[in-house]
Amino acid sequence: MKGKLIAVSGPSGVGKGTIVKTLISRRADVVESVSCTTRAPRPGEVDGKHYFFLSQEEFQRRIDENDFLEYNAHFENRYGTPKSFVEKSLQTKHVILEIEVDGALKAKASMPECILVMIVPPSVEELRARLVGRNTEGKEEIENRLSRLEYELSKKDLYDYVIVNDDLETAIAELLAIIDK
Repeated sequence: MKGKLIAVSGPSGVGKGTIVKTLISRRADVVESVSCTTRAPRPGEVDGKHYFFLSQEEFQRRIDENDFLEYNAHFENRYGTPKSFVEKSLQTKHVILEIEVDGALKAKASMPECILVMIVPPSVEELRARLVGRNTEGKEEIENRLSRLEYELSKKDLYDYVIVNDDLETAIAELLAIIDK
């Protein structure tokens, strides 16, 4: 089997993580890509499962060797999708990248066969309600996340598919249909 590479993006709080994790739990032929990072592991994180934890030097070596589909920096740490991991996984499984918009577009540029799927909320009001309901961020953080919404949605025409997450099971079924197409 030659698997498909699917990059799933969407605004914070839209439910992409829940969709991806549920789909993976139901399908043995689908795996989520493991990213590399230069940040230190948090309590309970396992190298190779949650992230591949790399030194700055190792990360730079992999950049120099063109071993990232995409990479970027957040604060002092770098994050990237390892091309070698993805290519090896694609030999036997479909691979999902749960990734922000800019990273998805870079992954598509690196591997044109990458299928881009954007998960969108039914409305801005619903997204705000979901973010507030999570009780994980303060008002300022929620507003920062919502301020990025317009930018992210402006990129949806560059995506192969757009799924409106107004019902979790329907959204999962739509993503499964894309994989099985």
